[in-house]
Amino acid sequence: MATFISVPLKKSSEVDLVKPLSKFVTATYPPGEEQTEYLRAVEELNKLRKSALGRPLDKHESSLEILLRYYDQLCAIEPKFPFPELCLTFTWKDAFDKGSLFGGSVKLALASVGYEKTCVLFNVGALASQIASEQNLDNDEGLKTAAKFYQLASGAFAHIKDTVLSALNREPTMDISPETVGTLSQIMLSQAQEVFVLKATADKMKDAIVAKLANQAADYYGDAFKQCQYKENLPKEVLPVLAAKHCMMQATAELHQSALANQKKKFGEEIARLQHATELVKTAASRYDEYVNVKDLSDKINRALTAAKKDNDFIYHDRVPEVKDLEHIGKASLVKATAVQTPLSQKFSDLFEKMVPMAVQQSVSAANSRKADTVNRLIGSMREATNLCNGVLASLNLPAALEDLSGDAVPQSILEKSRAVVQQGGLQSIEQLIKDLPELLQRNREILDEVMHTFTIYP
Repeated sequence: MATFISVPLKKSSEVDLVKPLSKFVTATYPPGEEQTEYLRAVEELNKLRKSALGRPLDKHESSLEILLRYYDQLCAIEPKFPFPELCLTFTWKDAFDKGSLFGGSVKLALASVGYEKTCVLFNVGALASQIASEQNLDNDEGLKTAAKFYQLASGAFAHIKDTVLSALNREPTMDISPETVGTLSQIMLSQAQEVFVLKATADKMKDAIVAKLANQAADYYGDAFKQCQYKENLPKEVLPVLAAKHCMMQATAELHQSALANQKKKFGEEIARLQHATELVKTAASRYDEYVNVKDLSDKINRALTAAKKDNDFIYHDRVPEVKDLEHIGKASLVKATAVQTPLSQKFSDLFEKMVPMAVQQSVSAANSRKADTVNRLIGSMREATNLCNGVLASLNLPAALEDLSGDAVPQSILEKSRAVVQQGGLQSIEQLIKDLPELLQRNREILDEVMHTFTIYP
């Protein structure tokens, strides 16, 4: 029964990251410790890509860790380098295309780091599916690991489905098209649910629970089968395996639901469900025997059916209902596609952690430009005000008209004016003039009164 689908890895052509990235670093950062550190980081990034993509990867978590680190690093450096200006082209082959004698395999080359990220994430999902398929499902640890990696693979493919068109801005190859990766995500989710069915069975959980888990797995496989029907790019064994798994999970659900019916003393329902399970297994065996092994499941169902019929014929004589009249089995899902949230690797350390993102650099440059414009405008306004002030002072003969009163000595001009006052009578003369003011005021009033009187007589 344990036939699981794994996804092949995409293959990439070698790319020299050192030359274009180093050129940008040397053009952007002045010689010194910072530039040296970034140039060293570029070398490390190039080595990381070769480790992740330049050699065959073992179906082991350590290999997956390298892919995760490279993906995280791509996400980290994307905003820090102007990749569209670097003319850095990434070439990838279609994972499912075997090529032809004359045409060669399908591949796509794009100067887009988003394309590189998409293809690396595809390989994350593919390798996760391969690691899960290699697990020993006869022990608890193997079951847990398989379920974990199938859900990781499902999440990776689902993320590509949602982002590939915006990342590439053109039609992708068939393997990373939204339709294909959406189907792969559904297949991985179905297999994760099946693993939980196996675990629930191994843990001897209640038949009602196992039946619901198996029925949900059958539903997932049915959806995956429908999505695969018109996809000719997937391997030929995918469609029959999905169809067989759909039948087998339904049969498993009916087997455990029949045990539940037996516990409730519904012996006719028990037989009806076992008969339906037998038909499902026969369908899988007759059509898809080349791809799956149903012998163990078939033997288990046949033994249960033989015992149930014997007991019912000799003891209970319960009526066996039609399959269409049976109550539908419930569903319970224990799986969920793992969301892609960077960093995916728990050991990730950004090689360019200190480098400022391009958007921040551009914002700082724009802010400096605006600051310079503001300062220049204020300086211009200040100069205009200074010129206006100087013009007003010049018209008032200032500051030339002001005496210099600094120092301890009395200015010469004041001494000269003082002598002139003394020569003209000094303080006594001034006091006499002040005393004469009332008399002069009275005399002026008399003159004014006389003039007014004259105007009155001779109008």
